[in-house]
Amino acid sequence: MNYIKVSDTISGSFAVATEDGQKIFDLLERSLSDKLKVDLDFEGIHVMTTAFLNAAIGQLYSKFTTVEIKPYLHLIHVADDDKILFKIVTSRAKEYFAQREISDSKSDEALYGKD
Repeated sequence: MNYIKVSDTISGSFAVATEDGQKIFDLLERSLSDKLKVDLDFEGIHVMTTAFLNAAIGQLYSKFTTVEIKPYLHLIHVADDDKILFKIVTSRAKEYFAQREISDSKSDEALYGKD
């Protein structure tokens, strides 16, 4: 099991920058690729934005399915006000990456023909 304290990783209490979200994503991606469970701790985070969460959590859906993420990623100490942000980000990410896959498939088909 891995433990990631967001405030320590981003050196602060404001989870707003995409660059900071990327730091979290890189750690999560390694753990999920190795099928390791991760506690992602938001204790000490006072401000959070969807930009940060899109980078940290949303882009996980470009590499993993919900089935591959859900049993391994455990969020702790998320403020009640921020829980809705997670729902928005994960919902949009799932939709975006599902649509992108369909779009990529259609583009490939148009360029290279059907298999």
